[in-house]
Amino acid sequence: MLSETFYKLWEAGILQRGIWETIYMTFLSTAISYAIGLPLGVVLNITDREGIYPVAWLNRVLGVIVNFFRSIPFIILMVAMLPVAKLVVGTSLGNSAMIVMLVIAASPYIARMVESSLKEVDAGVIEAAQSMGSNNFQIITKVLLPEAKPALIMGAVISMVTILGYSAMSSTIGGTGLGQIAISYGHQRFNPDIKWICVFLTVIIVQIIQEVGTAIAHRTDKRITK
Repeated sequence: MLSETFYKLWEAGILQRGIWETIYMTFLSTAISYAIGLPLGVVLNITDREGIYPVAWLNRVLGVIVNFFRSIPFIILMVAMLPVAKLVVGTSLGNSAMIVMLVIAASPYIARMVESSLKEVDAGVIEAAQSMGSNNFQIITKVLLPEAKPALIMGAVISMVTILGYSAMSSTIGGTGLGQIAISYGHQRFNPDIKWICVFLTVIIVQIIQEVGTAIAHRTDKRITK
């Protein structure tokens, strides 16, 4: 039997709001992170010594910056970036501040995912485009990104699930969503069923993201016979 607390939370709309806030933070943070991480990953790929436009110093500098932020555990990065969040959105509490920190944490991770996906593109396809006179911008937009689309989509799914986990962790310093409900109404008030309900709801969201993302990647993969 579920506790009376669960019914009160449901009737008050707190659980529904927690689901929405978790989805909102995850999708918006992923979108902004990809707006930063995708071009950064492209630059890392093309400026590599085996890329289409090698620039050793730029690749090294960007690589150090990306690796620096990726090496910091998220819980520590959140605390360190509180002043940055306050500078950007005017507060260090609430969803807006958490989204800033999620973007800072996820963008370097996504950049490496994008770089890795682009490296999977067959070098022969790139060489064929170059032999036909395509410039670097055309190779990026017409060859690299389209050919890597399935891997990029699966990378987006993995990134989104990772950001979802980060969003739950952000509840420890003022974030909202299912993580905040699990802590405030479950852990602190000794209601284990609330904690497990939040876990169950999070798993459902992850499964939906995974299934939809996998289906889209499958449809865009030209190697699969339809």
